[in-house]
Amino acid sequence: MNWKEENDKLTAEIQFKDFQQAFSFMTHVAFAAEKQQHHPDWQNVYNNVRISLSTHDAGDVVTDKDRKLADTISEIYRTFNTD
Repeated sequence: MNWKEENDKLTAEIQFKDFQQAFSFMTHVAFAAEKQQHHPDWQNVYNNVRISLSTHDAGDVVTDKDRKLADTISEIYRTFNTD
């Protein structure tokens, strides 16, 4: 999973084998994000998920909160077989 930092956001785009796998991934991320009290801006179209992270309270810039959530999301992603 590759994160890009641009325009004051951390972004990643991920493709899964189908909608069910994409939605399952998003569900896992939702629970982890809630625990961290930091939530992604994301979009899902069928098997594609696009994630954008920035800290609104800090003026919509990338902070350690975003990097921590990105690391957590990457860990969750590794548990999914996307081949």
